[in-house]
Amino acid sequence: LLFLVDLSASGRFGSVKNTKSEVATELCALLAFSAIKNNDKVGLVVFTETVELFIPPAKGTSHVLRLISELLRFEPQHRGTKITAAVDYAARILNRRSIVVLISDFFDSDFQRALGILSRRHDVIAASVNDAREYELPNVGLLDLEDPETGALISVDTGSAAVRKRYKAQGLARAEELRDTFKSMNIDHIEVGTSDDYLLDLIRFFKRREKQRR
Repeated sequence: LLFLVDLSASGRFGSVKNTKSEVATELCALLAFSAIKNNDKVGLVVFTETVELFIPPAKGTSHVLRLISELLRFEPQHRGTKITAAVDYAARILNRRSIVVLISDFFDSDFQRALGILSRRHDVIAASVNDAREYELPNVGLLDLEDPETGALISVDTGSAAVRKRYKAQGLARAEELRDTFKSMNIDHIEVGTSDDYLLDLIRFFKRREKQRR
C-alpha cells in the first residue's frame, strides 16, 4: 500500500473543525493500521508541486506511527500542486503490483494521462478531500479571498444571491467533472469532507470494493 498525499497550500484550508491536510492524515492513519493488520507493507509519498518526501514501504506498527508523525509535522517547501509529479514517481518506484491511494483536493489539471498509465499496473484509489466552503459562500457582504497556492487575491460580493449561486454551480460542476474523470478511467473514488463523519462512508466504500472484486 502506497499513499500519495497532497500537502500543498490549499490543504491548509478548513472552515469548520479540520483542515483538508488533517483529514488526509486521518485517512492515512485509518487505512495504514488496517493494512498492517493484514501484514501488508505501507509507504508514503508527500508531494506539492514536486515530491517532497518518500518513506519506503515497510511493515509494523512503529513504521505506521512514523508515517503519521511525518504527516503531522511536515512543513512543505512549496505551495503549488502537481499530481503528475507524484504519480510518475510512484510508477518509477513500484516494482510489483500495489494499491496506490492518492489523497488530494485535486485542484490541478492534466494529471489524467499519468494517472491512467499508473492504474493499468496498480490498483489506484482516488480520495478527494473537500470543504463545504468550496461549494457554499456565506452571506457576509464584500469578502476578500486568497488563492493559497498562488497568493492571488479577489474581492467577492457574497451579498449577491447571483454570485453565491454561480459560485455553488461552479463548485458542483467541478466535483461532478472529477467524478466523471475517475469513472471513465475505472478508478475507485471516494469523497471526504472536512466536516463529515466519514468513517461509515469509508467502511461502505471498501465493502463495495470487496463485493465488486468477488
